[in-house]
Amino acid sequence: MAEQILLGDCHTHLDQYPLAEMPEILDRARESGVAFAVCAGTTLQSTQNCIDLAEMHEPLYAGVGIHPMEANDPVDEKVYAELERMAKSSSKVVCISEVGLDYLPESPDHDTQDQVFRQHIRLARSLKLPIIFHSRESHPAVFKVLREENADEVGGAMHYFQGDEATAREAIDCGFYISLARPLIRLPELQEVAKIIPLENIVLETDAAPQPFKKYRTNWTEPRHVQSVAQTLAEIKGIPVEEVARATTGNLARMLRLERLI
Repeated sequence: MAEQILLGDCHTHLDQYPLAEMPEILDRARESGVAFAVCAGTTLQSTQNCIDLAEMHEPLYAGVGIHPMEANDPVDEKVYAELERMAKSSSKVVCISEVGLDYLPESPDHDTQDQVFRQHIRLARSLKLPIIFHSRESHPAVFKVLREENADEVGGAMHYFQGDEATAREAIDCGFYISLARPLIRLPELQEVAKIIPLENIVLETDAAPQPFKKYRTNWTEPRHVQSVAQTLAEIKGIPVEEVARATTGNLARMLRLERLI
């Protein structure tokens, strides 16, 4: 399979892995056909770590952002300037990620999250970078912010999508791709949505991060698992996996302005 198709991973947290593991993780990714992956920042320090990791490894790229679960304080001028500095510090920065809204009971104050999300969108528009956003129990509020802040000017992707068809179509209408991950393999209702959404509106990801709650290290999600997501999507749509790979990887490369990789 790796010799026949080329895949990209829209969203990972590889900065959370020990640096010593990275060569083997990337070797496994390459053997599975994964040519490039994006590391998403979640805090200022995480963002810098993602940039450093991308600078060390050719297949990796970085996103700049503060995760909504880390949005405990507003983005003031100092923080905005630091985000902007980091975004401009490396050609390996290709998006604003991971940002958005999260309305779980234990999440930070909604108004603060809203301000932080809006500041990231403004930064994205200023730098002409796509946005990869997180939305949990917050879809109406997320789409409201995206529309009010004209996020369609830069577009991007709705990360780790598990919503219904109406949510997918609203995200697409806002100018964003639908990013599918491993839940596609196990959720019949998500498979039904994926069957309807055109390939031209889909990218793939893993959200790879250490998973010590799993009994075996070999079961931890890594970029190599994009292959199984692509295979599942191909089976759902009844088309060759090569067609899925060509479309979704092309979408991701164009979104990130990495057309040279395909």
